[in-house]
Amino acid sequence: MNIKNFITASFIFTCSGIFAQNITEQDLQEIRGSLARDAATKAIQNILTNDKDLKANALNWDLQGKIDHYFKYRVNVKGITNQYSSGRCWMFTSMNVLRPLVMEKYNLEQFDFSHNYLYFWDIFEKSNLFLENIIATTGKPMDDRTVTEYFKSPVGDGGVWNLYYNAAQKYGVVPQDVMPETAHSNNTSQMVSLINEKLRQGGYSLREMAQNGKKNKDLRNEKKEILKDVYRMLSLCLGEPPTEFTWRYKDKAGNIKELAGYTPLRFYREITPADYSPDNYIMLMNDPTREYYQTYEIQNYRNTHEGINWIYLNLPNEDIKAAALKSIKNNEAMYASCDVGKQFNRTSGILDPGMYDYESLLGIKLNMDKKARILTRQSGSSHAMTLIGCDTDEKDRPVKWEFENSWGAASGHNGYLTFTDRWFDEYMFRLVVHKKYLDEKAIQALKTQPVQLPVWDYMY
Repeated sequence: MNIKNFITASFIFTCSGIFAQNITEQDLQEIRGSLARDAATKAIQNILTNDKDLKANALNWDLQGKIDHYFKYRVNVKGITNQYSSGRCWMFTSMNVLRPLVMEKYNLEQFDFSHNYLYFWDIFEKSNLFLENIIATTGKPMDDRTVTEYFKSPVGDGGVWNLYYNAAQKYGVVPQDVMPETAHSNNTSQMVSLINEKLRQGGYSLREMAQNGKKNKDLRNEKKEILKDVYRMLSLCLGEPPTEFTWRYKDKAGNIKELAGYTPLRFYREITPADYSPDNYIMLMNDPTREYYQTYEIQNYRNTHEGINWIYLNLPNEDIKAAALKSIKNNEAMYASCDVGKQFNRTSGILDPGMYDYESLLGIKLNMDKKARILTRQSGSSHAMTLIGCDTDEKDRPVKWEFENSWGAASGHNGYLTFTDRWFDEYMFRLVVHKKYLDEKAIQALKTQPVQLPVWDYMY
């Protein structure tokens, strides 16, 4: 650090009432002296220096065998999907909610959607949205926070339920057989990385054109040329999406049938409930850092330019659980998302806040509450799954819940995950439920004007 920066840093610390302090020899002696060098500490050190798996050594044995996979209430679902090495959990989950309806409608033993088909259009539309955002911000400097956020990740696999709604409403859906998965839909990182390089190149070019006085028409023509390249890259890696298809299938009775001359939009409309829209299906969030019974909108969090943003109603966990239980009792699965990596035993497929006892293993305290974990970025929603089951006690109060996951049948407990009600409180973040399962207070809260949150907000 040069003298100018040192003086500036010292001035900032002094003005804020904070005085920087180096670690002194006295401090170091005190810190060194705090490490107990008894037999127990030596034994743990011997174990951990020879075994890199902290998690396995922290597994709480007292909890093993105490949590089963039986549920009093469970939605009638069948079959486990696999997203492989892709971040399309939100898409799989959105479709898994609807999958039982398709199986019932066509009397099928099994069924799956083509995630590859909708993924093609999701990335294509996200590419257009990125370029439109760049055009809209050409008057801002390159280091503007919004511009920086756009260029940081032009497109990606991630998303939430409203992105499925936007893309499916515009492009429809098709059965898996119509547009099967490819190597790059199952493992998306290389393709997405190259598309992002192309988009950053194109976005930078659009900014240069604008600064050189090019008109809006010129920018839009250039945008279209960039999208042609994106379409080519997607088509080469994923295949070109069909505009019309014929689907042959065999029902449970062994009858071979077909849907001939269908468009993806026609198929979507025939298999989707009539009231399936953000007017009726509400995303609920449990975020203790913000006011409850208030709606929030994430600015520009969508995939299609004309689509709806991510809007949610923030509620206490008890309200969310009550609505979720009603939905399950009525045989309706729900889109849900959580911080799946926390306190998750992958072998047993069980999640509980006490699954791993790092405090006893390391002799330290790890006791942040959910609010602190969110604000410090220690916790946030990382994975979407379908909420399908709930087990309750003698007073019908939830004890544990069940997810249908999209990591294949070999993952967890035959593809499903069981999580305790205590884990729900700590690591569940959001779900989408029909508003008919909400109480009157929540219904009234839906009428609040959404608080606008920026694209860089800490929760997203």
